Amino acid sequence: YVNSVKIRRAICLQILAGSGFFTVVMADEKERKTLEQRHQMSDLERLRHSCAHVLATAVLNIWPNAQLAGGPPVESGFYYDIDLDHSITPDDFEKIEAEMKKVVKENQTFEKMVVSRDEAMAMAKSGRLGGLSERDAVSQFKVDLLNDIPEDEEISIFKNGEFWDLCAGPHVGRTGNCKAFKVMSVASAFYKGDNTRPQLQRIYGTCFKNKTMLTEHLEKLEEAKKRDHRKLGKELGIFHIDEAVGQGLILWKPKGGLLRRALQDFITEQLDKQGYSQVFTPHIGKLDLYRTSGPFPYYQDSQFAAIPERDALAKLSDEGATCATLTNGLNTGTIEGYMLRPMNCPHHIKIFASDHHSYRDLPVRLAEFGTVYRWEQSGELGGMTRVRGFTQDDAHLFCTPDQVAEEVQECLGLVKTVLQTLGMEDYSVRLSLRDPDSDKYVGDAANWDKAEAALRQAVQTLGVDYIEEEGEAAFYGPKIDFVVKDVIGRDWQLGTVQVDYNLPERFDLTYIGSDNKPHRPVMIHRAPFGSLERFVGLLIEHFEGKFPTWLAPEQVRVLPISEKFNEAADEAVKLLADAGVRVSCDRNADKVGAKIRLARLDRVPYMLVIGAREAESGTVSVRHRDRDDLGSMPLNEFVSNIQTEIASRSL
Repeated sequence: YVNSVKIRRAICLQILAGSGFFTVVMADEKERKTLEQRHQMSDLERLRHSCAHVLATAVLNIWPNAQLAGGPPVESGFYYDIDLDHSITPDDFEKIEAEMKKVVKENQTFEKMVVSRDEAMAMAKSGRLGGLSERDAVSQFKVDLLNDIPEDEEISIFKNGEFWDLCAGPHVGRTGNCKAFKVMSVASAFYKGDNTRPQLQRIYGTCFKNKTMLTEHLEKLEEAKKRDHRKLGKELGIFHIDEAVGQGLILWKPKGGLLRRALQDFITEQLDKQGYSQVFTPHIGKLDLYRTSGPFPYYQDSQFAAIPERDALAKLSDEGATCATLTNGLNTGTIEGYMLRPMNCPHHIKIFASDHHSYRDLPVRLAEFGTVYRWEQSGELGGMTRVRGFTQDDAHLFCTPDQVAEEVQECLGLVKTVLQTLGMEDYSVRLSLRDPDSDKYVGDAANWDKAEAALRQAVQTLGVDYIEEEGEAAFYGPKIDFVVKDVIGRDWQLGTVQVDYNLPERFDLTYIGSDNKPHRPVMIHRAPFGSLERFVGLLIEHFEGKFPTWLAPEQVRVLPISEKFNEAADEAVKLLADAGVRVSCDRNADKVGAKIRLARLDRVPYMLVIGAREAESGTVSVRHRDRDDLGSMPLNEFVSNIQTEIASRSL
C-alpha cells in the first residue's frame, strides 16, 4: 500500500542509463490508487511488483534491521524505498543480486493473507511487517501506510518465505518467475515525495519475462548512455549549464546557437508560407495578466515566485508586514506584482485585442520564439530535456468557429512536415481530453465539448492510429500531442496542437461578424517543436550528434596538409562561406590523419583535404563523416553539391 507514483519518463531514463548512483529530490504525485486500479496491473507490472518483493527480501537478508516503505512497479522496472544506516552504493549491487538469486532459486510462493486493521497494526508495531521476523523497532512506514488505507478497504499481507509485507498485490505465483532481473541504480528520495519527511534510499531495478528481453533492454540502455545529450552536448560544444547562472537554465554555446538558428530558420520558412506574422513580447508580465489567463495563483507552485512592485514592498517593510501578508496580498491582488511568464498566450492575446477585427481579417496567426519559465523541482531537472527556462516555437491563431477544423488540420500538417524533414516518421498521436470529474480545468463544459469534438475530427484526418487519454488536457483546453519514437525505440512527446474556447472568453475577445455584431473568436495554440531545448536534446540523441548537413553547426572543415597550403585553404573557406556554408579551417600543425580523426569526433559532415595537387588544380579531396573518401572534385562542383544538399534539407 503506497501512494501511486508517476515517475516522469525522462527521469526514469536518466536513472537507468546513468552511473548507478545519484541524489535526487523526487516530486512524487500523491494521488492514492484504489484497489481496483492496483489490480489492473499488466503481466509485466505484476512481474516487476513481485521482483520488488524479491529485492526487499534480499536487502533484509543482508541488513535485517532495514526499514521498508514502498516498492511499486514503474515504467522501466521497479524500486523499493528503504531507510538504512548503511549507505548503499553500486558496490553493493553484486551482493544484493546474489541474495536475490537465492530467493529466486528457492521458488518461494507468494501468499496473500487478508487481516483486520488491528492485526496488521500489531504486526507493524512488532516490526514483523516489512521484515523477516519480529524486531525491536516498529515498522514505522508500514504504520503510516496503514493509516492511509480507507476504513472500508480490504487490508492484505503478501508473504514469500519469511518476508511479510503490507501489500494489495497482485503478484506472480512464485519468486522463481523473477529470474531475469538487474539492480540498476540507487537514489535518495523523500518519503512520499515530501521534503519535510525522512530521506530514504531508493533502489531501482528492472525485470523481464526472460533473459533475452533483459539483455535487449540493457543493450538499449547502453546505447542511450552513448547517445546521452548531456555528454554529447558538452563534447560537441552545444550547450552549458552553470551553477552560477542556475540549475535548469541553458547557456547556448556558439555551435548550439547555429543549430538553434537552423531550426528557427526552417520553421520560419514554413510559417511564412502559411501566412503567420512574427511578434516579439517581454519575458515578464503583471500578475493580473496571469490571473485572467489562469496560471496564477492556482499553479504558482510550478512557477517562479511573484515579484512585488518596489514601492509596495518598501511600504510593507516600513509597516513591519510579515511574509504571509506579502504572499496573501500578491495572491489576492491587493499588492501589485509581476511574474516571469509561464506561457506566451496572454501576450499574444493582448496583441490581438489591441486592434479591431472583422470576420474578414480572420484567421490572425501570431508566431514567436517565446521564452517561458517554469519552476521545476530540482530532482526533475535533466540536461536540456527538463529545464526551468525554455523557448517554444509558439503560435496562436484566432479564427471563427467555421475555420477551426481547417486551421487545426494546417497545424497538424506543419507538425508532420517537421517530423518528416527530420526523418522521424515513427510516431503516434494522443488526443488529450479533460477528466470530467476533476476541477482543475477552467471554462464552460459546452465549450470543452466543442473543442474536443473539433480536435477529434481533425486527428481522424491524419490517417494514423491515435489514442484518447482523459485527464491529460491542458487546464484551458484539449490538445493533440505527437509522440515520436527515436532510433533506439524511446518515446518523446513533441509537437502539440490545442483548441481553446476558454481564454477568448476570459479575455473578452471579439470580432465583428457578417451580421455586424460582435462574436467570440476561437483560439488555437500550436508548437511543432514543443521547446527548442528539449527538441535539440532529442535531436542530439536521435542523430548521436551526427546531424544532417543542413542542421550541422559546422558543415565543412577544410584541412590543409601543411601551412604551405593555408592560402589555398583560406580561398576555399571564403568561397564556401560566401555560398552560405558553415565552414571552418584546421590550421594546426598536426598531420592530416589526426585532423581527419578530430573532425570525425566533432561530427563534421564534410572534410576537404588540400595539398599540393589540390592547390595547383583548384580541386579538393572530399571525405565524409560516414562515407569516408569520396575522391577528388573541383571546388566549385563541391560548393554546388553541398548547396543543393543543404537547400533540400536531405538526411
